Amino acid sequence: MLSDRADQRGVIMKGNRGERLSGEFQKEISSVISSKLRNKYPELSAIISITSADIAPDLKSAKIFISIFDTNEEKKKNSFEIIRQNAGFIRHELSLVMRLRTVPELRFIFDESMEYGAKIDRILEKLDTEKDD
Repeated sequence: MLSDRADQRGVIMKGNRGERLSGEFQKEISSVISSKLRNKYPELSAIISITSADIAPDLKSAKIFISIFDTNEEKKKNSFEIIRQNAGFIRHELSLVMRLRTVPELRFIFDESMEYGAKIDRILEKLDTEKDD
């Protein structure tokens, strides 16, 4: 019975470590993009946010979900491509600030959930104003 508790506690600790790492990755990647990468590429869109980081338990790879807000669709795509192409640079910068034996390979994924949420908000607002009329 004691070993069951230890196993359960171990799973919980791994989950907490993963959440902590995810938050740390989000913060540090955002910092690298907003400072060093923006200095190299001033054409990056104004609002770029890291919405989530899914790090593999073995720390070999990480999926980084990124949201970019820009009214110009072409500029948004260009910004994402710049970030994607500079994954190695971002990984190197992370290795300088994070205390990990190995920094995972970064794979950036475009996250459209914020845009989808904003679209739903606009639809609901429109329905609400039509209801009032």
